[in-house]
Parts: sequence; C-alpha cells; structure tokens
Amino acid sequence: MRKAKVTSSKKLRVLALMHEDLIPPEEVTLKGEALESAPWKTEHDVMQTLGELGHEVRALGIGSDLRPVRTTVDEFKPHIAFNLVEGFADVSTFDQNVVAYLELLKLPYTGCNSRGLLLARDKSIAKKLLSYHRIPVPGFAIFPRGRRIRRPRRLRFPLFVKSLNLDASIGISQASVVETDEKLEERVKFIHESTDTDALVEQFIDGRELYVGVVGNDRLEVLPIWELSFTKMPEEVRRIATERLKWSLKYQKKHGIVSEEARDLPSGVKEKIRDMCKRVYRNLMLSGYARIDLRLSETAGVYVIEANPNPQLSYDEDFAQSAKKSGIAYGDLLQRIVNLGLRWEPTRFG
Repeated sequence: MRKAKVTSSKKLRVLALMHEDLIPPEEVTLKGEALESAPWKTEHDVMQTLGELGHEVRALGIGSDLRPVRTTVDEFKPHIAFNLVEGFADVSTFDQNVVAYLELLKLPYTGCNSRGLLLARDKSIAKKLLSYHRIPVPGFAIFPRGRRIRRPRRLRFPLFVKSLNLDASIGISQASVVETDEKLEERVKFIHESTDTDALVEQFIDGRELYVGVVGNDRLEVLPIWELSFTKMPEEVRRIATERLKWSLKYQKKHGIVSEEARDLPSGVKEKIRDMCKRVYRNLMLSGYARIDLRLSETAGVYVIEANPNPQLSYDEDFAQSAKKSGIAYGDLLQRIVNLGLRWEPTRFG
C-alpha cells in the first residue's frame, strides 16, 4: 500500500463510489422534505461538501462490474476513493469485496476495511466474537433457510426476528417481536422468503434504543450517545426501529419519532457505554468510522445489538448530528474521514 502524504489542507482528487442508481443529478432542484427523502441524499451531501472543501470529486456508479473502477482509477488517478457502496451485484454483504478490490489496487479509501466489514456484516460471527470477549449481547440463534425451525430452550420469549445480513431495518416490523412458537415459525419463514437470507433470532431487550458513533483507526473518538425516542407511540406498541419508521418521514412525524442526544442516563452508564463501544470497534477490527447500536434496559443493563461499519453519512443523519454536537462540523467530519482513509494501512493485520 502506498503511503499517502497528504494533509487536510491539500486539495485532492476524490473518486466517490456509490450504487449506480444513487448518483445524484448534476443540478439538484429538490428542496425541503423532497430532498430529505431522495434516495441519493447521502451521496449528494457528501459530494457537494467535498467539493465545497475544494476537492475535485468524480462520482462512479457500481453495479455488477468492477472494470469501470480500474479504468477510472487509471484515467482520473484519484488520491482516495470515498466509499459509499453498500453492496455489489445486488448482494449487500459483497461491499467487503469492493473494498478488498480497492486494497488490491493499492488505492486508499474511506471507511471500514474489508476484514472489519466481513466480521461486522455477519451478525452471527460478530455476536460470537463479542460474546467471547465478554461484551454483553442478547442471547441468539441462527435459523438457516431450508432447515427445521426449532427454538432452543435457552431462548425465552419475547424474541426478535430479523435478517442475519441486511441492515437499514429491512424486514423489521412490529410483527418481528414474537411471543409464541407459532409466531416465531411464521416470522422466520417470512424473513427467509421476503429477504432471501437466513434469520437471526435474539432475545428482545425492552428498553432505550441508543446509537454511538466512533471515529478513528488507532486512536478512537466516541461521539455523544444518541437516542431514538418514541414520543407519541401508543403504550402497547414496541419501541423498535422498524423499516417503516426508518424510511417514512410521514410516519416519523405522526408518531413523534425523534433522534437526539441521550439524556438522563443512569450514573456511570455513559462511561460504561463509551468503553464498551471502543471494545466492540477494536474486537471487530473496524476502521475509519462506525456506529454501534445498543439497548439499555432498566433491569438488565446495556446490550450491544450490532455494529454498523460505514453508517449513513448524510448531513442530517444520526452520525453527523452526533458529531456536530461534539463540535465537529459536517465538512470537518468528512475531511477527518478522508484523512483517516489516507493513513489506513490494509496490511496492518497479519
């Protein structure tokens, strides 16, 4: 890997990699809620801000062919690739292979390395690693497609059923929390058929939904703890981040879904969470930046639900807003992510 001797003040050639359907239009006419809900909002925010920082940015859409990457790298000669890819050839977990290809090209890139992506994207491997290092995670079991659905005795209801590999709350609804074996079998089959992935079933932790951003390679900075609050939800409704909640602005406003800095945390919990998130980050071999999702139960304490390498980076998402709360402006955050990518050495794991 070539050593990039670039400081934050140098203007760079940045190759922005994204899904081929998410390249923002050259002239953006959308405003307000229409822009907020645009599928390419993150890509637009990142590219526009990098341009405002003085960098020369070129977008490249990734579909199911990596040859354009090599061609563009040879022609454009970027200093770094800003990685916004979340899959390859319609397989979400193949983003790790795109990053591995960048490593083979010896092109610096932003975000998580290929090994960290592999470990964190497979929730089964991640949970086993974290359990080995005595980091609390909910009890869980994997239900592969084509196998008999039988609940282990150690798992007690209520249980939470979701995809083993997919992020962004895909496949998650109120029906994901089940309380009988019949409902468990029904929901596992739904995940198998609707997402074409194996199902992850874990103990449902009833409590506060917390998100914690972490930035760094060796020296880690933990951003302020963020919370997803359900201010207008009926009492009988489970407080979980469903797919509808994640993607519907109308639903969020109707039910008072607010993402903000966590307040009134019990004594000592903030320090415990910060330490726990650093341990998760290091044990899963993450780099660049990531978001750790947790649940805080009044009776059972803090549990790590999952780690999300390369989380959403749009200006108004949790990660950027948490950074802003700590005094890091959006442009400074993106520049820091670029600098971390320039300093990262993929061969460091041996």
